[in-house]
Amino acid sequence: MLLLAFVGLCMQTAIYAWFWFQVYYPEVSKPRVSVDGYALGNGLKLFFRGHLLIIAIYFILLLFFSNTYGGLKIGYLRPMDVFFSQIFALFMVNFISYFQISLLNNWLVQFVPMAEIFVLQLLIAFAWAYITNTIYMGIFPPRELLLVSGVYPADDIERKFNTRKDKYHIAKKMNISEGIDAIYKECLGNYDGVIIWDVPSQFRNGLVKYCYGRNIRIYVMPKITDVLLKGSSQLHLFDTPVLLLREYSIKIEQRAIKRFFDIVLSLLLIIITSPIMLITAIIVKAYDKGPVLYKQVRCTKDRKNFYIMKFRSMSVDAEKDGVARLASKNDSRITPVGKFIRSCRIDELPQLFNILKGEMSFIGPRPERPEIIEQYLKEMPEFAFRMKVKAGLAGYAQVYGKYNTTPYDKLKLDLTYIENYSIWLDIKLMLLTVKILFTPDSTEGVEEDQTTAQKKV
Repeated sequence: MLLLAFVGLCMQTAIYAWFWFQVYYPEVSKPRVSVDGYALGNGLKLFFRGHLLIIAIYFILLLFFSNTYGGLKIGYLRPMDVFFSQIFALFMVNFISYFQISLLNNWLVQFVPMAEIFVLQLLIAFAWAYITNTIYMGIFPPRELLLVSGVYPADDIERKFNTRKDKYHIAKKMNISEGIDAIYKECLGNYDGVIIWDVPSQFRNGLVKYCYGRNIRIYVMPKITDVLLKGSSQLHLFDTPVLLLREYSIKIEQRAIKRFFDIVLSLLLIIITSPIMLITAIIVKAYDKGPVLYKQVRCTKDRKNFYIMKFRSMSVDAEKDGVARLASKNDSRITPVGKFIRSCRIDELPQLFNILKGEMSFIGPRPERPEIIEQYLKEMPEFAFRMKVKAGLAGYAQVYGKYNTTPYDKLKLDLTYIENYSIWLDIKLMLLTVKILFTPDSTEGVEEDQTTAQKKV
């Protein structure tokens, strides 16, 4: 798989290299003089190592963005998802490379050749994604799995695994009530792995050790404590490993850097998106003469209340009964204008002002309404853990989950972010958020039976 990924990167880089030698290098190496006689370029002359450096930089950028967006995850992602990831990686690399060449030229170079590079690379990426997936499926057929469940029904996890029938097939299901000895015996059957779903700790620990000791692949769905321990630090104070789970989440120097990025980026994006916000405001107002902005009380760090701002996407009387509820799939309260701006995430743009004011951050757990938080806390007391950090415009749960992901699963994703925080993680999530903006299922509402808090322990 690594070899196929390397071949794909080389093919994409070869397209760029051909255009570099045939189009862009002749352009940047040719001296240019303006009408008034002022030289815009001195004529760049490169030897072999100079050309090699230009191409190597492109290859490294392509490797970085492809790896970040998931464009190299052959077999792990569906072919269309791999291709979709490649689109973003290629766009970012070509965007950077265009201005890199322009800097070498001391002036903007031709844009059309770069567009041609992008189109040719997309054709190669599409074919490469499906060919490599076919090769992968030929080498690795779907894994036959044994599903071991606990107290709660296994329908949810079974449904999730069934969405990837190209990789997994649940051959048999067993419940812990059938007896741990019977499950141990069944694990030795002709399976490629065991799924451990919601099994009580006293049985789960023994089952994990049993499978691990016999080289049996294990798929474990973590509990809240597992997520917290995963973000702990390992100490070597004595002759036994010690795991340190700190009482605070993000260090003070990390908070300072995070705030600096929030201020700079929010100011920049407010300036860039101001025409879009102006047009959206006019359209929302013209549709039903109602308010342009929708202000609502949300909670941020330490459950502190603030007013979040969005472009109004629902009818004026959406909650005339005073009951707080999440937007559901095919919600009749959403206006036609609102449906469009929600799908494009334009309704979120006014939150840039919330970020500038310090009420939110770019990356963090999404802010919830106090009423909904109270509902969740009744079922999941651990929900309070996610408010150890400032709320965010986008977050780990939005990137790796969906809008209709269950509250319990979102909580685990948010805690994964909090307990594994780094500046690089914020940067990575910002890059991935761009991809999520164009993913349809990330903007869907919740199913009707998910509009109240759910618990899966």
